[in-house]
Amino acid sequence: MSPSQKQRRSKTGAFLPPAALAAPAKAPADASATGPTVRVTLPGGKTLKVPRGTPAIEVLKQIEPTSKYPMVAARFRNKVTSLTRPLDKPGELEGVHLDSADGNMIYSRSLTFVLIRAVGELFPGLRVHINHSLNRGYYAELYQKDGILGDVIPLNEKDVKAIARRMRDIIAHDEPIVREEHSVEKAIALFRAAGHMDKVELLKYAPPGSVSVYRLGGEVNHFYGQLAPSTGCLKVFELVAESPGLVLRFPDAGKPYEIPGHQTYEKMREVLREYEQWMRVLDWRTVAQLNALIDSNRVREYVLIAEALHEKRIAGIADMIRNHPRRPRIVLLSGPSSSGKTTSTKRLAIQLRVLGYRPVVIELDDFFVDREKTPKDATGEYDFEALQAIDIPRLQDCVRRLLKGEQVRLPKFSFKEGRSLDGQTVVLGEKDLLILEGIHALNDELMPAIPDGLKFKIYASPLTHLNIDDHNRISSSDARLIRRLVRDFNHRGYDAVDTIRRWPSVRRGERRNIFPYQENADVIFNSALPYELAALKPYALPVLSRVKPTAPEYAEAARLVKFLGYFRPLDHEFVPRHSLLREFIGGSCFTY
Repeated sequence: MSPSQKQRRSKTGAFLPPAALAAPAKAPADASATGPTVRVTLPGGKTLKVPRGTPAIEVLKQIEPTSKYPMVAARFRNKVTSLTRPLDKPGELEGVHLDSADGNMIYSRSLTFVLIRAVGELFPGLRVHINHSLNRGYYAELYQKDGILGDVIPLNEKDVKAIARRMRDIIAHDEPIVREEHSVEKAIALFRAAGHMDKVELLKYAPPGSVSVYRLGGEVNHFYGQLAPSTGCLKVFELVAESPGLVLRFPDAGKPYEIPGHQTYEKMREVLREYEQWMRVLDWRTVAQLNALIDSNRVREYVLIAEALHEKRIAGIADMIRNHPRRPRIVLLSGPSSSGKTTSTKRLAIQLRVLGYRPVVIELDDFFVDREKTPKDATGEYDFEALQAIDIPRLQDCVRRLLKGEQVRLPKFSFKEGRSLDGQTVVLGEKDLLILEGIHALNDELMPAIPDGLKFKIYASPLTHLNIDDHNRISSSDARLIRRLVRDFNHRGYDAVDTIRRWPSVRRGERRNIFPYQENADVIFNSALPYELAALKPYALPVLSRVKPTAPEYAEAARLVKFLGYFRPLDHEFVPRHSLLREFIGGSCFTY
């Protein structure tokens, strides 16, 4: 731990929030910010002096577009903002188009708003709840406005087609999506009048300041992030009946006019439904409910319930391995970055010990090639997600010798030094199990010579069901990124700029090397903890606050700071020592 880290920690080991936690560090004051004009730097380096208060769109529409796709927002001073944002300070300005990652998020949020408007007009007594991601879109259900979540109003094909037709009509008329800024008190009054009690409860925990309120016709709403200026650019979508609700499907980033091919993930869907039912039973579905628990004396009980569910699921997986007719010798545990694979593996090993096994655990990360030999992606960054980043011949040799009963010296990779060191010496008994954990564990190219009959495959991923409110879901990708930010800073020597810069490459690698194999698993383990973002907040904010406004990664850092602002912080002492979350925040009873 660096001296600067020590200074930021309390005696209990938790980060002490700096004074500027509400947002990343501000840029130094500029003397030209006080004059009648401001200097704006455009893509390519050209600068203009424009009258103070000029809307961003007035400048952007005068320059050559950088994309053939519609512009839906602006990036000013390295933050994504509205096209109508007044240019009141000097800074860099560029358009955000639909084919960008930010544009894709704007598209999905805006399309969700159109769905909510259409449902409100066709079924005035019902409300929409966005449950989770499914089949490259959002799975949503309808409830009575004054009812409780769980009492689903089932939709049929006719209902879903009617909603889709009304959505297309709203889009065809290119209706404006108007953004307004109101005080917290005014926003609460607006949402109370509209029957959005989920947002009323959420804003009770909002810090002083303004709240963005969006209007589309007679519908008012609040969204985490920018929306498109109007509905006309949202032509490409698909609405599919998925009993008892529906799935809103939209384009992938980079392909704003294409709906991705339909893929059925039956195992993943069943896990999502099971977890959703569990959250309903506990009545723990939104950030406002979590905040209320943290402010009460009940949060410790809910943390223990969440941890008990993890333990129950892991014990169940151990039983599945023991009772499996194939009598597997190798357990493969895979999942995307920051899924908690390492701790899940250690806890599974304990449960297998209870059943009489003596498992030997191999972490694929320890078989990384030395850093200078790591392949690079198209941007020139090290591609740690590539299969070629693993020393496959060495891994296969170790596994082959272990299965023969030989004694093997395993490697131990040092992330700070970027090279492989000598690790422990192990031997596998005749009736013992070998556990291989890592992002490529389910990839058939890893150990093609080992028969499938000897393998038991586990896929782990944090499939969060906690929503900000009815209409703003928390993506598993954001939850994993925040986990990774904390882990990389605390344990791997990377700051937030490094982690955020690498994240697009990580995501590309996951789509290529991990997600295609998830349905091959014998079982899927949901490693999400409903309270985790509240517990990660005190660790993540100091890391994010170090990102300078001039860094290209500042916009993403600012977005994550805003996102974490919805959560009450949860002290680390509530997190049990055996929790998967300790893999990221430290203080675990396990050795890593």
